[in-house]
Amino acid sequence: MKKHLSTIILILVFLTGLGLIMYPTVSDLVNKAHQSVAIDSYEKKVSEMTKDDFHRILEDARLYNNTITTNEFPRNSDDIEGNSEYTAAVNPSGNGMIGYLKIDVISLKIPIYHTTREAILQKAVGHIPTTSLPVGGKGTHAVLTGHRGLPSARLFTDLDKVRIGDIFYIYVLDDILAYEVDRITTVLPSEVNDLQIEPDEDYVSLVTCTPYGINTHRLVVRGRRVPYESTVEKQKTLEPIVETLPKEQQAILVVAPFLVILFIFILIVRKKRKGDAQ
Repeated sequence: MKKHLSTIILILVFLTGLGLIMYPTVSDLVNKAHQSVAIDSYEKKVSEMTKDDFHRILEDARLYNNTITTNEFPRNSDDIEGNSEYTAAVNPSGNGMIGYLKIDVISLKIPIYHTTREAILQKAVGHIPTTSLPVGGKGTHAVLTGHRGLPSARLFTDLDKVRIGDIFYIYVLDDILAYEVDRITTVLPSEVNDLQIEPDEDYVSLVTCTPYGINTHRLVVRGRRVPYESTVEKQKTLEPIVETLPKEQQAILVVAPFLVILFIFILIVRKKRKGDAQ
């Protein structure tokens, strides 16, 4: 046993290091797979619903939105959780999923859930209960929030790459709501002026922490509702977007097999030298 102890320790150290290097990439891929399953399940459930179901759900959501006159960030645990009227609204699958967000310019497609509980923000985008539900309509301003730079998932990590004029989409029930980015600001957590409702506007704001890794402020990317058909025409003039892994994740996946091969080679050479020495 003592004879092989140094080799065992070397293998354990290597596997631990490789695991630490690979964890963010593998975890993000697993998280994206879970997101894809959630979206597929949502779409399946929606496909089984009727127009009457959609009408009823949207009416309840709009009644809730009529009670929201001033958007705020959550001030306490009650604001984070929302009331029973809120949690029941736009919840076709019964698991809290409202719909999903798609931002082509950063290759993001991610579920939107009720509330900003940490369990939600670790895997998806959360809707702030103290703001309008994201079902569209004049005099609404929905606010969606997500983390950046988690070791387990990218989520809103690339939100700072979105520019004014870019389009993002909210898929809710059987509808696709298109929003064109018209304002990007950096604010303190207590500053909510950019999140306010305007009577004749239909807004959705995407919020995340900034600067990256410091998180003292909030990045607010606001979109104004535009006709979906017009965005389809606009997208046709753009270069096709290929959904790829971030460069650092690609590099890790490419380098990892070579590290394993190199380590095996070192072990073989080490064993051979020991054999020659004996």
